[in-house]
Amino acid sequence: MATHAEEPDEVHALLTDGTTASIRTVRPDDRERVLEMYRRMSPDNLRRRFFAASRRSAEQAAERICTLGSPTDQALLALVGDKVIGVAEYHRVDSPDRPQLAEIGLTVADDWHEHGVGTLLLEHLAHAARAAGVTAFTAESLADNHLMLKVVADLGLRTTRRFEQGEVYSTIELQEDEQYLTAVDARGCTADVASLRPLLRPRSVAVIGAGRKETSVGRAVLTNLRRQGFNGALYAVNPHAASIADVPSCPTVALLPEVPELAVLAVPAHALPDVAEQCGARGVRALVVVGAGLRAAEATGLLTACRRHGMRLVGPNCLGLANTDPAARLNATFAATAPRPGTAGVAVQSGGVGIALLGALSRLGIGVSSFVSLGDKYDVSGNDLLQWWECDGRTDLAVLHLESFGNPRAFSRTARRLARRMPVLTVDAGRSEAGRRAAASHTAALATPTMTRRALFRQAGIIPTHGLGELVESAALLHSQPLPSGPRVAIVSNAGGPAVLAADACADAGLTVPELPAPLAAELASVLPAGAGVANPVDTTPAVASDAFVQCVERLARHGAVDAVLAVLVPTAIGTTTGEAVVRALAEPNRPRPRPVTAVLLDQAVPVRLLPETGDRSIPTYAESSDAARALAHAVQYSRWRAEPLGSVPALDRVDTPTATLLVADFLQHAPEGGWADPRLCGALLDAYGIPQQPWAWADSPDAAATAAERLGLPAALKAHWPGIVHKSEVGAVRLDLNSPNAVRIAYRSFAQQFDELMTGAVVQPMAGRGVELVAGVTHDDVFGPLVLFGLGGTATEVLADHAARLAPLTDQDVHALITAPRCAPLLFGQNSGGPVDLEGLEQLLHRLSRMACDLPQLAEADLNPVLARAGAPVTALDVRIRLVPRTAHDPYLRRLRAR
Repeated sequence: MATHAEEPDEVHALLTDGTTASIRTVRPDDRERVLEMYRRMSPDNLRRRFFAASRRSAEQAAERICTLGSPTDQALLALVGDKVIGVAEYHRVDSPDRPQLAEIGLTVADDWHEHGVGTLLLEHLAHAARAAGVTAFTAESLADNHLMLKVVADLGLRTTRRFEQGEVYSTIELQEDEQYLTAVDARGCTADVASLRPLLRPRSVAVIGAGRKETSVGRAVLTNLRRQGFNGALYAVNPHAASIADVPSCPTVALLPEVPELAVLAVPAHALPDVAEQCGARGVRALVVVGAGLRAAEATGLLTACRRHGMRLVGPNCLGLANTDPAARLNATFAATAPRPGTAGVAVQSGGVGIALLGALSRLGIGVSSFVSLGDKYDVSGNDLLQWWECDGRTDLAVLHLESFGNPRAFSRTARRLARRMPVLTVDAGRSEAGRRAAASHTAALATPTMTRRALFRQAGIIPTHGLGELVESAALLHSQPLPSGPRVAIVSNAGGPAVLAADACADAGLTVPELPAPLAAELASVLPAGAGVANPVDTTPAVASDAFVQCVERLARHGAVDAVLAVLVPTAIGTTTGEAVVRALAEPNRPRPRPVTAVLLDQAVPVRLLPETGDRSIPTYAESSDAARALAHAVQYSRWRAEPLGSVPALDRVDTPTATLLVADFLQHAPEGGWADPRLCGALLDAYGIPQQPWAWADSPDAAATAAERLGLPAALKAHWPGIVHKSEVGAVRLDLNSPNAVRIAYRSFAQQFDELMTGAVVQPMAGRGVELVAGVTHDDVFGPLVLFGLGGTATEVLADHAARLAPLTDQDVHALITAPRCAPLLFGQNSGGPVDLEGLEQLLHRLSRMACDLPQLAEADLNPVLARAGAPVTALDVRIRLVPRTAHDPYLRRLRAR
């Protein structure tokens, strides 16, 4: 097996055509390779880069780059294999006006122009510069260096230009904003989709390890590929057979008559690194690894081979993948049945879940556009598949089953973009109490893994379901019906009892069953038998004829009094209404309608089906009203999300990030393992972000406490403090309503006696007025990043459990959702009180808390509890706890492939 020592700072990323490039810091021994790139450059490109067509300039540049004389400078290489294809560098500039300024240089090898090398290098250079405190780049270019000018313009960062005597001077501000992230998204999507083409639309496939026994996994994959009628060249690799399942076989990859774009590896775990290396050396573009049980060294060897040779990898421990596009006809799975061609994109981690979903979607007639069993997700992930479906021109419904998230914030941006175009469904797996992690503060204790995932799903517009059955039920409706514009449902039934059950199911799902307007009720009564009830639910009576039932449903579906219609049918011995015939009549092509119609057939044997089974106007038909109501509720929530504005992260004044960063660094210098900040540091951090807090003073003696209380105002509150204290009320470390300086002295002495040598001082505050006690906090999840939590606060906040959460950074829409989601929201808007609280101040507090969480990766927990909100007074944090830990910033939007 070939060995390869990956550099500690080396990352891999995709170029525009899907090629994998490595990005790393330049080393002194790179000089000859850098110089070789310069030697291959044309005289014109040398002139544009060095302002003179001089080979000597190139030699000097190579020497400078490979022996940077200052630790404040940086140079990065882009390589494909061992070949240098680009270099980017920055050097700090002495500027009294802009002390955080750096000048950049960029070179791309002549044969790698227009591949996205320059923008990728500058993205990584900007990331390194931000970490070093650089806030802006300057670039000097000749006016005819159009490629360089285009790279700078396309980067997406805010840029100003100045033209002078044939040269262009650009200043590039490095602060990331939505414009920049959108540009990065677009570049990433183009590169990602290009890299997936050999996986999902390969021109040739080899199954390595296809056995002669029909029961072997490799043989099953090969058989499925052949039966599906794969359009390209198909080969097996087996040293013991010249042909397997009527497919030509060769002993090794090297002996194949052509280079396969895709190789499916069905070999033992210990052989995977060597086989992957052989595939890469032959020029294979992508691998699917179905085997499992890799040890750490085998996993590292497999992924290293893929990165070195630029191969995308699905698996290991997966079922395989399929693409039903007639141009591909690819079924590289070992599933027992082939997926039915259709329009649902499916990505799962569990092979068993994948088999179940393929079967269910095929039975419904929705079918599958492409299917990928991700397995252990060494490389290709759900985020990759979302981008593929965004561009494939066939998918109109995305279905995910993900047990883990590698980069949730990048996933969220991609999912949010896709969900604006099509429904994205997932199973919310891992909701059990066993998933709760231990934490000390109220905020962290409340921020369960379920809450974190649901915040991601809510912000991204993903529809979470509690199981596969619920997912399939919702998919049937979302695939076949228009979205409802609201929660109002009309129920039509030929029996009273089932209608009542349907109404209860709608209420349980958060839908409403409104009484119908009198003119509409009269219109319905005119077509229904005598004795029919037309209030809502509409009871047609068992004697109703099929055409009258259909006419009733049609009139409701076209009336603006409701947003959806649920038809509930029971087989009876009277009348002419038969459930399936009614549903098929509702699905006739000449009956287009602006609102969704669903049906419940109580004698139906399966939970859900589409009637008719084929065609574009099928009606989702359920066996239970509760299933239909739940699917409608998901559609309502998704419709509401799509109707919301995109939202934006507002600019904030009175934010002093540099001071906050220095405060945190100083704390961690004295407490390298981290810990709880004392009240003085907590107050300083809140001040740095303009978060309002109740006036307070630190006191280290009874007299100091009494003096502070007199200055701040009586009555006063006194809170004892010592390192590590979290819940002060629970240990009796709070005294309230101290009406005199002497009462404050006595309380301080009592604390000193009670807590002996623990206490280091106390916080003195004036008593606050009455109002709504809220909690606002942050917890930093190692995978998801910072999560902002908001809800009803006070000492009973965990018991009441009235909270909502969103992942930072918060947009204005996120903040609005946070404030309105808890059950206590009506209190904030003035219910049962003298008027609404300071809602603008509350929004500002949440935005500032979000900004602090994003600026300071060391912020493990922040707990503002209580936050007092009342009418006619500003929002104020009465108490705050902050825990800091040593942690470096991780940019979730920097383009790079995952590393194990």
